[in-house]
Amino acid sequence: MNVTHVALALLAGVLPALLWLWFWLREDNLHPEPRSRVAKTFLAGILSVAVVLPIQILISDYTGRGSSEQYLFWAFTEEFMKFGAAFIVALSTDIMDEPIDAIIYMITAALGFAAIENTLFVLKPILEGNTLSIIVTTNLRFIGASLLHIVSSASVGLCIALAFYEGKNIKHIAVFTGLILATALHTAFNLFIIRASAFGTLKIFGMVWLAVVILMLLFEKVKTIKPHYV
Repeated sequence: MNVTHVALALLAGVLPALLWLWFWLREDNLHPEPRSRVAKTFLAGILSVAVVLPIQILISDYTGRGSSEQYLFWAFTEEFMKFGAAFIVALSTDIMDEPIDAIIYMITAALGFAAIENTLFVLKPILEGNTLSIIVTTNLRFIGASLLHIVSSASVGLCIALAFYEGKNIKHIAVFTGLILATALHTAFNLFIIRASAFGTLKIFGMVWLAVVILMLLFEKVKTIKPHYV
């Protein structure tokens, strides 16, 4: 492995994530977030991978590789760390001034995480010089796994957004509910993909795309949320 291999893997992993980020930031075009804070959240999502990987190794050793429990705890670890990245950089700060911000920053952290995860997945075929595998892996990550990260993390952001003008206890419940929902979606996707045929995989990807359409509709709904006294 040399610098060229790493650079190509990063390009194949990070560029698609940045394209998705550009797409979702356009959904917040009325009150766009500071680009510096978005960049820091994306970077925090990237760095969270370094925490997740050793934890997932321990989980595999404890639960058994390939078990349903492994994928459940792997999913929870990823969802919790993506939330943690967004929370530390943005969600816990005064930059959060409207409900839609919660979804924007959760998606941003998720795409930072996905960028490095995608890089790691495409690195092997790059090292092997398998051009077809590089193309297939990159495309599948772009239309499948990256969207899964977006939908699952956006579920947490959506719950936070819906509780934006509520009390502290309701907000805590919202975060907990969002993490459970995100973990369930993430786990189901992974298990279905592992056990599905080629045709079944296309159906699963179709369901993910349907979830994206629903997410876009919910974006518009969240934009209408107002304080109770308005």
